[in-house]
Amino acid sequence: MIPLDRVLEDAVRRADAAGHTVRGTTSPNPPVGAVVLNIDGAVVGVGATSPPGGAHAEVNALADAGERARGGTAVVTLEPCNHTGRTGPCSRALVEAGIARVIFVFADPGKVEGGGAEFLRGHGVEVTGPLYDPTDMPAGVPVFSVEPWLAAQHLGRPYVTVKYAATMDGFAAATDGTSQWITGEQARERVHLDRSRRDAILVGSGTVAADNPRLTARRPDESLYDHQPLRVVVGATGLREDAAVRPALHMPTRDLQEVLRELADRGVVDVLVEGGPHLAAAFIAAGLVDAVEAYTAPALLGAGLPAVAAGVDVQTTISGIQQFTLREVATLGRDVLTVMTRRCLPSRGARIEGN
Repeated sequence: MIPLDRVLEDAVRRADAAGHTVRGTTSPNPPVGAVVLNIDGAVVGVGATSPPGGAHAEVNALADAGERARGGTAVVTLEPCNHTGRTGPCSRALVEAGIARVIFVFADPGKVEGGGAEFLRGHGVEVTGPLYDPTDMPAGVPVFSVEPWLAAQHLGRPYVTVKYAATMDGFAAATDGTSQWITGEQARERVHLDRSRRDAILVGSGTVAADNPRLTARRPDESLYDHQPLRVVVGATGLREDAAVRPALHMPTRDLQEVLRELADRGVVDVLVEGGPHLAAAFIAAGLVDAVEAYTAPALLGAGLPAVAAGVDVQTTISGIQQFTLREVATLGRDVLTVMTRRCLPSRGARIEGN
């Protein structure tokens, strides 16, 4: 990582926070965030990527800043683009606004879209970045809003996060199948906010048959968030007539490559796998898990249904262990959320065949 002073570190985090607010609404474009600082280092503009066809983060932040941007600094979570698509190049907009310095977190991997840093330097703008290499993120750095998009560009498939809630001894439900309220109110609130920032949410058909979940993203007052993820049910079991997920995309298959191909064709970039234990185990066995969000309650069951099913028909050895980097540990009321990502972007057994 390139070292920054405290003011610029705060600006990076504020830009990333802006990017998180639009996650789920920008695909297939990345959810970028941008902050503009004036000459004195004060925040005068904040912006994030609009839905497809709308302005990019830098343009929105510049509009927020107005003339106060001249001579200032732009902090962006992704290298400014340098091409004309449905909108004009952000690199040119920064130059025209009189920005003197640009700091970006990640390089743009696009062969067409990239090159913004070179353009800016060629027009007298001081450029710092990239700050991080997405293939080798350090422990303790919270996941940036653009990381799933960056990984998807590398993998040629949607980015997959497995989420589960369990007791300290690893159980997601009691032996009689009851599972509600293992985690507390703050954890459930975080889960619903997370759902509202995903392109799609996946569950197994067995989970739908057993629990009849709604899979909607809801606020604490039960009102729906503005953005709702595509609800996807995977598995051969048919949907019950009273299924709360109707209408949803039901894919009666166990072929996870087929599932991800279909989602990619629909413009899905960021996928949350929420249940059940057999579906989670299948994604793990296939080497298709890019991140894990584990909610752990300070409780013991002693026996029950595991968060990730055992007995998947695959042989394992410790040398084949899938290594992750611990990115964040957060306390949510009485519960603990642990967020992990792959140590590097996987290149073997993860890319969709034919892509």
